[in-house]
Amino acid sequence: MRRVVITGAGTINPLGADVPKTMEAMREGRCGIAELDIRDLDRLAIRIGGQILDYHPEDRWNRQQIALYDRYTQFAMIAAEEALKQSGLTFTGDLAARSGVVLGTAGGGLQTSDENYRTVYEEGKNRVHPFVVPKLMNNAAASHISMAHNLKGPSYTVATACASSNHAMGQAFHMIRSGMSDAMITGGSESMLCFGGLKAWEGLRVMSKDACRPFSANRNGMVQGEGAAILVFEEYEHAKKRGAEILCEVSGFAMTSDAGDIVMPSKQGAARAISGALADGKIDKSQVGYINAHGTGTAANDKTECAAVADVFGHHADELMISSTKSMHGHLIGGTGAVELLACIMALRDGVIAPTIGYEEPDPECALDVVPNEAREAEVEVVLSNAFAFGGLNAVLALRKH
Repeated sequence: MRRVVITGAGTINPLGADVPKTMEAMREGRCGIAELDIRDLDRLAIRIGGQILDYHPEDRWNRQQIALYDRYTQFAMIAAEEALKQSGLTFTGDLAARSGVVLGTAGGGLQTSDENYRTVYEEGKNRVHPFVVPKLMNNAAASHISMAHNLKGPSYTVATACASSNHAMGQAFHMIRSGMSDAMITGGSESMLCFGGLKAWEGLRVMSKDACRPFSANRNGMVQGEGAAILVFEEYEHAKKRGAEILCEVSGFAMTSDAGDIVMPSKQGAARAISGALADGKIDKSQVGYINAHGTGTAANDKTECAAVADVFGHHADELMISSTKSMHGHLIGGTGAVELLACIMALRDGVIAPTIGYEEPDPECALDVVPNEAREAEVEVVLSNAFAFGGLNAVLALRKH
């Protein structure tokens, strides 16, 4: 089977407008969660989130483009531009035909839906913009990236709630490894911080009103964020031949279904996904040094994930570092796994482990090394990135240092 490496990364998220700023914030343990600046905030019980502030789309695009690009599409395109610039790839001829885009999102153009429902129901208007459908569809970001960069191979969107990005990146990995493609643009994007999006999530009663504290005994729920991260996955020999900088290698991937409850996670389903990624990458448990956890800050998720890690790794679980960067940038739902992969790259390339901030009280049901509050310098050879979604959908990626 062919090897797959990452040769480019890009992002815009609550921690920074690019990858260097994001990694700097992760090193510093900086929090990007604050009071939201959105319409009708006074009608919401949840008023905090990881929002991208001081963002002005008119600085980048004209009116016609903005009419087609929902906020989540804009974020994806910004991140893709940075990733492709770092990779140095240009897509022409056979490479264009053998390269594509697979992105993850849960809400897609939710901002557009929210705005236009308001127009019709609250303002009583009988007509909406003719581009509403192409603007709100979940595949809009993937399609616009493919058009902007001449990507003529397989391009589509995966929507599996909080595991969307990991599922998308796993599919991109499989396409290159199998020989279907030579390069894939992958990752995820999300922008659900609007009145309608947050009001729906409030109903689940899983949201915190003050902070995201994964693994801390006094945690009281998740906090939403927004943004995108895009990675360039490339076949190793192709990257090597052109002298590309290789950030790390993607070694394994696995996905499982709990087939149990629509919202409650399963230890067994998560454990099978972790074990599957190790087996797929031919990785011994003792080689893993760091896990970027799903770590939402909800009581059920955190203890279930820690139990799954303990079951899979046995005594080695005590030697592992496991942290949740959601404590800093919030939960980007369908885009979150891609932003979290940046912390994995930082761990492998720079030897810096991003912390779990907001940690205040030890929880005996989360008795692992959660890298509390401060980043840590450590050399690691293999890392995992976990994503466990509503619907019982689990996706785990394994990466190696190159």
